[in-house]
Amino acid sequence: MTLSAADLSALYLSLKLGLAAASVTLLLGAPLAWWLSRGSGLFRRVVGAVATMPIVLPPTVLGFYLLVLLGPRGFVGQAFEALGFRLLPFSFWGLVVASVISSLPFVVQPLQNAFEALGELPMEAAATLGAGELDAFFTAILPQARPAFLTAAVMAFSHTIGEFGVVLMIGGNIPDVTRVLSLQIYVYVEMGSYANAHALSAILMVSAILSTLAVQLLNPKKKRLALRAGNF
Repeated sequence: MTLSAADLSALYLSLKLGLAAASVTLLLGAPLAWWLSRGSGLFRRVVGAVATMPIVLPPTVLGFYLLVLLGPRGFVGQAFEALGFRLLPFSFWGLVVASVISSLPFVVQPLQNAFEALGELPMEAAATLGAGELDAFFTAILPQARPAFLTAAVMAFSHTIGEFGVVLMIGGNIPDVTRVLSLQIYVYVEMGSYANAHALSAILMVSAILSTLAVQLLNPKKKRLALRAGNF
């Protein structure tokens, strides 16, 4: 089957959204995961629970509250308007914001687990060589946690391009603007065009299989990040 112009547009928007959301989520999620791994106080536990909430929260509920928050009556939306910016709902960047929030647990959890598995030894060893905390993170922690970063990136990208409820609520299914693959499939099902829906669904199925395989290859049983002291 040949993809139509609308299908190609939806595919392009999905890839663009997945790359943008995964990049932003990594930039925000890595410092958060590092901070969460450095202690276990009540406040950290509350922040960790909030960051994990999108996993268990229905996507339509998350999308609804983001729509309210970012809309003209929400304080974020009002702040944007006061600064002269356009509102985020029903725009591509609105999709990015929603996707970052919904994908945050898929970045924070693997990174936090990796940082906790590494323990204090890498930082202590770097400190004995005169490295500051930031320098130690990039020279001692980051290289050993690279598989976790790759896993987080793959999971964030895959989750984003497969998301439906959040993008529908915040994006509104606008052709060439917010209509990603999952929404294009929904349109075909509504039209009764199951052949077209099957074709696009196959793309997401293959993407999911490849992503799962990539995560498995990045985290083989014999190369997990639970490193012993003698391996550093």
